[in-house]
Amino acid sequence: MGIPVEVVGVRIELPSNQPILLLKECDGIRYLPIWVGAVEASAIAFAQQGVVPIRPLTHDLFTNVLGLLNAQILKVDLTDVVDGVFMAELHLAGGEVISARPSDGVALALRSGALIEASEELFTKVGIEIPDQGDESDDEVEKFREFLDHINPEDFAG
Repeated sequence: MGIPVEVVGVRIELPSNQPILLLKECDGIRYLPIWVGAVEASAIAFAQQGVVPIRPLTHDLFTNVLGLLNAQILKVDLTDVVDGVFMAELHLAGGEVISARPSDGVALALRSGALIEASEELFTKVGIEIPDQGDESDDEVEKFREFLDHINPEDFAG
């Protein structure tokens, strides 16, 4: 069984201008940074902000097709990172499991209300602990920005 995570947000890491998805362990202090593509970063940010495009984006389309087929994503499981490539699975209500990129899985989960989980193995490999200071002014976004100031993609290359 995976560890439930929540989406903190998507930000741009400077100076590389590479989007990073940050997930946080729901009942803990560990975070998962995942480098994602610009299109997927936009899809995740749109879903978080409740933006509904005039025409459906790919993730909206896929969610609509699943609904028409009476298929439901129960959870997205972020399973591993191999040679710097993150792995994920979509678990459907009928028991089917589909391999996916984590960014696509998260974008779909945000649209469908599916649970997002990460494996302990993934947290062990690339998780970052950011202890909660207990101070309400210590906003998660600020922690994320500080985290981004001290990290680069090579830190997670296998």
